[in-house]
Amino acid sequence: MGWEVEIDADKCTGDEECVNICPVGVLEMQDEKAVVVNLDECLGCESCVEACPSGAVVVTET
Repeated sequence: MGWEVEIDADKCTGDEECVNICPVGVLEMQDEKAVVVNLDECLGCESCVEACPSGAVVVTET
């Protein structure tokens, strides 16, 4: 089992909260939007979901 992290680029405001709060560096900023770069490291903690004020981040178990 693993985790799927999706970022809705249309909703992403680029405030970097999700990037800054992730304990394992799953996300980074590219072109002022958050993107998934290290999906294999995801712990499924959903800190990024809670930190995102616009609801752009979704984490699901696979």
